[in-house]
Amino acid sequence: MIILDNQDRRPIYEQLKSRITELVLLEIYPPDMQLPSVRSLARELGVNPNTVQKAYQELERDQVIYTISGKGSFISTNPLVRERRRHDALEKLKEAVQLCRRAGVSKDEIRQKVTEYVNQQGEGEPK
Repeated sequence: MIILDNQDRRPIYEQLKSRITELVLLEIYPPDMQLPSVRSLARELGVNPNTVQKAYQELERDQVIYTISGKGSFISTNPLVRERRRHDALEKLKEAVQLCRRAGVSKDEIRQKVTEYVNQQGEGEPK
């Protein structure tokens, strides 16, 4: 399910791109699943078709989806998408740990907080 946030400051196409990528990574959108056409998704979301087209183009460039002329857009089976997202997340964690250390947070407190956050992980999220 794709829901856009009117309070989000990011452009609509970026929100759309981010949400589709998230649904792929959570395996809610499985490989080779066909996405709605540009026009039908634009109509469903109440946005300009050019906005959906731009999101699809960027998703294709990032190898999250692929397009077959005359048939539509489909979720890619490319495992690099998941690995790239995983790498980015771990880099952000590294930066957060470095920020905490510069702010004087002890290693034990960082470990405790990370464990706490991991244990708060909701159902249905990747483990």
